[in-house]
Amino acid sequence: MPAKRRLTMRQLRQMLRLAGSGTSSREIAVVLGIARSTVQDNLQRAAAIGLSWPLPSELTDDALENKLFARNGVKQGTRRRTEPNWANLAVELKKPGVTLLILWEEYRGSHPDGYGYSRFCELFRSFEQRLSPTMRQEHAADDKGFVDYSGKKIPIVDRDTGEIREAEIFVAVLGASSFTYAEATWTQTLPDWIGSHVRMFRFFDGVPRLIVPDNLKSGVSRASFYDPEINRSYGMMASHYGVGVLPARPRRPKDKAKVS
Repeated sequence: MPAKRRLTMRQLRQMLRLAGSGTSSREIAVVLGIARSTVQDNLQRAAAIGLSWPLPSELTDDALENKLFARNGVKQGTRRRTEPNWANLAVELKKPGVTLLILWEEYRGSHPDGYGYSRFCELFRSFEQRLSPTMRQEHAADDKGFVDYSGKKIPIVDRDTGEIREAEIFVAVLGASSFTYAEATWTQTLPDWIGSHVRMFRFFDGVPRLIVPDNLKSGVSRASFYDPEINRSYGMMASHYGVGVLPARPRRPKDKAKVS
C-alpha cells in the first residue's frame, strides 16, 4: 500500500518543476513547507515511472495522480473511491446556506470510505475549472466596495410578546481586503438601504472610490447592461459622501462575487 500523499497536485507539479531546474530536495522542502522525506518519496515515485519536468501538456491532474499513486489492480484512469455527481453539487452549492462542507458531509454519509474533505474540495475545484474558466479579478485598495442583501432572513423574537419577525441581512465587502460589514434591517426599502450605507461608511471609517450594488430597486431605478439609472435618493447619498455607484450588470453575478 503506497504511503499517504500529503501534497496537492499543484504542489506536486511545483515540486517536479523545481527538481527539473536542479533545485535540491532540501530547498524544495523549504519552498513548499513540507518535510524533506516527503519530497524525496514523491521524486522517487516520479523517477520510477519516468516522469520528469516538463510534464506532457496533456497530462491532467487526475492522470498525474493515477500515475504516481495508483495501486495494483486499479485500472489507470479510474478513481480509487466513489465520486459524487460533481455537476449536481455545483448546482446545490448555488443555493443559500449550502457550503462545500455540508455537501462533503452528505457525501461521506452515503460513502463512509469516500474522499477526505481536502481532497473532495480539490476535486470539486478542478471540476469547476473545467466547467467554466474565469478570469481572476484584481482589486486595488480603497477602489471598490460590494453591497447586497444576503438572500437569507433571520428570525427576530420580541421578548415581550413572543412575536417573531424576519429581518433582512445587508452585507458589504471591500474588494481588496475582503473586510466585511453586515447588519440586520427590517426591509430592503430605500430608507433601510441608505441607512445601511451610512452605517457601513461609519464602520469602515471612510468610503471607497466606487460602490458596486446589485440591481435592487432601492438602488437602481432601471437596470441596464450599459446605462443603468440610479435611484435619485441613492444618487444624492452617494454624491454627499463623494462615492461613485457602479451597479453590477444584469445576470452577471461575478461582477459582485465578493458579496454573493
